[in-house]
Amino acid sequence: MQFALILVGLVVVLATGVPVFAGLTLFATAVLYAHEGHLGGLGDLVFGELDTYLLVAIPLFTLMAQFMIRGKVVDDLFGAAHVLTRHLPGGLGVATVAACTVFAAISGSSVATALTIGAAAIPLMIRYGYPARVAYGVVAAGGTLGILIPPSGPMVLYGVVSDTSIGALFMAGVVPGLMLAVIFAVYCMSAAAFGSAGSLKREPRASWPEIAAALRRSFWALLLPLLVLGGMYFGVFTATEAAAIGALGALAIAMLVYRNFTLADLWRSAEDAARNTAMLFMILVAAAILGNVLTKLRIPNQMVDAVLHYEVSQIGFLCAVMALIFVLGMFLETISIILITTPVVLPVLTALKIHPVWYGILLTINLELALITPPVGMNLFALKAITRAPLREIIVGVAPYVALLILGLALVIGFPSIALWLPGTMNFR
Repeated sequence: MQFALILVGLVVVLATGVPVFAGLTLFATAVLYAHEGHLGGLGDLVFGELDTYLLVAIPLFTLMAQFMIRGKVVDDLFGAAHVLTRHLPGGLGVATVAACTVFAAISGSSVATALTIGAAAIPLMIRYGYPARVAYGVVAAGGTLGILIPPSGPMVLYGVVSDTSIGALFMAGVVPGLMLAVIFAVYCMSAAAFGSAGSLKREPRASWPEIAAALRRSFWALLLPLLVLGGMYFGVFTATEAAAIGALGALAIAMLVYRNFTLADLWRSAEDAARNTAMLFMILVAAAILGNVLTKLRIPNQMVDAVLHYEVSQIGFLCAVMALIFVLGMFLETISIILITTPVVLPVLTALKIHPVWYGILLTINLELALITPPVGMNLFALKAITRAPLREIIVGVAPYVALLILGLALVIGFPSIALWLPGTMNFR
């Protein structure tokens, strides 16, 4: 009952439009003061939360994405995907999904993926006769892969809050991410072959020289994620070290290979990374205060007692939590959901012997849904900003992909090995 009241109170506070970090901090400190009558020890709590080596990965992965975006590397990436898939039914849709998949392994952000790939893909798809809503749907859904395929900002936050290996989370996101990409691509091909877009003209298959030229142009964009993920998989470096190497690699590619990256771009990239990192750290501090309040109110213990008393199964609990997060995702953004729910859920995961990495991937897929479900899906508004299309048309285009993401979520719940197989094959540093 206490948790329900706190959850409702949080949603009401955040719905007022105040910044997330301010709403969380004010609400949590108010509850803490009401419970204890003082705010002693708050400074030590804040310092302890931020004094974490793993958090260095956040600004570094952000820098890597900024360097690759400002270096215009994505243009060659989408061009190569188009050359390789243009002969397929719905080839441009498949190319968009493929480009989103690779760019997701660079950016770590769903909104950045949707904006960057969408700027190139949407005008081209409409020019080739695709209905506008089809173009909006595939870009918005493909963009969600940005937080599932590593590196992933939300995974880093979940790993820090839950004390779960970030390297394991990154590796666990690879197979589900590729699975969803394949599901999206198959849907694009099926819709083009049998649906309303079935009359689209098929392009000729690319020749070998064209394929070789496209791959040569996109070589560096493909190499960087392989370097970062491969280094973590084989234990060459940790997730934080991978972020540093990725940032340096992206800077070298932009400055030495593409040679269109100026000192002004470097400054703007650093400025954006610092701004985004400061925002995330303030939200993380607010969540630490909230988690401390929940612990002092014994809400996690009450959740464990209730689950054990009613003998709730692993699958039953996961389905209930996923349903709750799906509803929250309609009103809150992804970071808020992670930081509000994780401290409460973690003790129950331990009691039910649910692997925290498995839960982390389920949570991330559900957060992908939050990005494309109205009324506050961030990818919906990102596309509206670059296309100026009616929001209703974007929502209609995205609707089939909501069902496909729910299918993917159900598959990972039913077959945990989809998420746990790859991290189980490696040793983490």
